[in-house]
Amino acid sequence: MKKWLMLAGLALPFAGFAQSIDQQQLETIRSTFVKDNYTVGMQNALSSNPVTKLAWSRENEGTTDHYFTYRVNVSGITDQKSSGRCWLFTSLNVFRPMAMEHFKVGEFEFSQNYLYFWDLFEKANLFLNNIVATADRGFDDEKVRWYLSSPVDDGGQWINFVNLANKYGMVPREAMEETYSSENTSWMTKLLKRKLREQALELRDMKNEGKSAKQIEARKLEMLSIVYRMLALNLGEPPVEFEYRYKDKDGNLSEAKMYTPKSFMKEVLGDIQLSDYVMLMNDPTRPYWKHYEVENYRNVQEGENWHYVNLPNEVIKQFCIESIKSNEAMYASCDVGKQLRRDFGLLDVDNFNYEAVYDVPFTMNKAQRIETKDSGSSHGMALVAVEVDKDEKPLKWQFENSWGAKAGEKGYLTFTDRWFDEYMFRIVVNKKYISSKVLDIYGEKAEMLPPWDPMF
Repeated sequence: MKKWLMLAGLALPFAGFAQSIDQQQLETIRSTFVKDNYTVGMQNALSSNPVTKLAWSRENEGTTDHYFTYRVNVSGITDQKSSGRCWLFTSLNVFRPMAMEHFKVGEFEFSQNYLYFWDLFEKANLFLNNIVATADRGFDDEKVRWYLSSPVDDGGQWINFVNLANKYGMVPREAMEETYSSENTSWMTKLLKRKLREQALELRDMKNEGKSAKQIEARKLEMLSIVYRMLALNLGEPPVEFEYRYKDKDGNLSEAKMYTPKSFMKEVLGDIQLSDYVMLMNDPTRPYWKHYEVENYRNVQEGENWHYVNLPNEVIKQFCIESIKSNEAMYASCDVGKQLRRDFGLLDVDNFNYEAVYDVPFTMNKAQRIETKDSGSSHGMALVAVEVDKDEKPLKWQFENSWGAKAGEKGYLTFTDRWFDEYMFRIVVNKKYISSKVLDIYGEKAEMLPPWDPMF
């Protein structure tokens, strides 16, 4: 077919890049849409069906199973419901197998709601601090606009979890259960944003009227009390201490024990330090083998900013394989919506052939998709399995998802190694599986990136 190629040879008058389309040009463009049998049939099909139904590659069906050479010992699937807390579920799911082993239980879940409360509370404090720091700038200032665009939200990634857990600890789900508002976060966060923007206006006025730092801080604490109230009404109050007991896999009931959130985390993690984990990125738009940091991307004022080492995928994969072979899950994030066959639980670059549907090529590579904002990390999941060939080269991988057990393959998503190359972005790996060369780079001073960098 390739009727669209006719445009390439059109001799159109051109008087600059801001040219409007005149009637003659429109007629020329219309003439390229030739209604042959294929085009008429596809027009009928597309106007009556979702494009994914028509683009599904039948020859790809049944080519990938859900069995793996190496798999972390995981069981049970979490469900983030109607919330954007995938990063928090994923981070906690990394340590879920450790808790199950420690308590000798068949199932276990940390409280996502507990850390979610503190995430929003700390983000509110950071937002108000940023507003005070930029009060002398106009509303058209790039940073002021950035801060006001989203005072708080559900989003985050690994370092947000680290900042929260180091400050507030971790608790089992029984100590702070999910609520309707934690599972359906839209209205709560919408009203929090509204209140915080209102508070921002007041703090800006106080700063510009010459109020003292002590007066501003006192007023900010009053504002945070309002934030705390709104969160507590929606999510419940976080426990300061709690009693926990459990029934192990043999049916034995443990004695009840009192914990604080920090003592519970210490018991479960043992000697593991969250600082032992390193984020690795595959971002082909900038140089590899470098340490980068994202300015002001954190949730806790005194916490760390997001930082990572940018590496080629073939290097990252080897660290991932070693971690999985040692029964350690990893935090991972990707562009999950690309080439996802949700009903099969399969991510593969050959799942959908959109070119065949439209008779139009789609040619961007990974770097171009990032730069044009066509692709970027959209979802976090735990990386738990890998299939390798006789030479230990990866063939496919598996995520433990947080969309509930009915989504995908019993709650899991299998993805091919080719899909890894195109749509995987971030992995967090324990430093004991990472080469000394990469660890040395991780120890170097990071190059600072703006918070609105195209990758984020």
